[in-house]
Amino acid sequence: MFTGIVAGIGTVKNVMRREGDFRLAIDTGAVVEAPSLGESVAVDGVCLTVVEANGGILSFDVSLETINRTDFKEMRQGREVNLERAMAVGDRLGGHIMQGHVDCVGVLKKMDRAGEGYEMEVELPREGMRYVVEKGSIAISGISLTVARAMERSITVALIPHTFLMTNLKTKTTGSKVNIEYDIIAKYVENLVKPYTGSSEGRITGEMLKRSGFIK
Repeated sequence: MFTGIVAGIGTVKNVMRREGDFRLAIDTGAVVEAPSLGESVAVDGVCLTVVEANGGILSFDVSLETINRTDFKEMRQGREVNLERAMAVGDRLGGHIMQGHVDCVGVLKKMDRAGEGYEMEVELPREGMRYVVEKGSIAISGISLTVARAMERSITVALIPHTFLMTNLKTKTTGSKVNIEYDIIAKYVENLVKPYTGSSEGRITGEMLKRSGFIK
């Protein structure tokens, strides 16, 4: 589990491509302190397992499923990535509960100055908008953020100067891809209500509420 409070930025040192997957080496500096082999680290919001540690250089095996589901298809040497070590029981939950299981890739539409900070608009797949609520939580590139506005196909989030400076969002430009993880609670609720909705998507409708006896 993670909280979306990024510890700092690492730099990709090597992408060793293999048949269908790759091994990723990241220079973490002092951001991630001496993790054990097998420990989980979130890299741009993706939960990866440490398979080799050489000082501050950590290596991870990246599966084909992860490559297909994330923006890791565009992984390259020199890329800056957000890093977060898995939370320990008893830690403060400064962001929101995250699994590091990316749902989809969003696209940065614009980044505008807003006072001392920024306002960022990200386009999301239409089918994922049902998990988004204004003032709810969403993870973008491993960062716990609050949805300021939800439109038909996009959201805006406000970035304070600290978040902008301490993460790799400052390297993003219009058209950049970002990893998206929706709120896990919303996904569990949807799955729980599916048997009562008659919908594969678990959507609550007036007809469903009448059929289930909640309204007349």
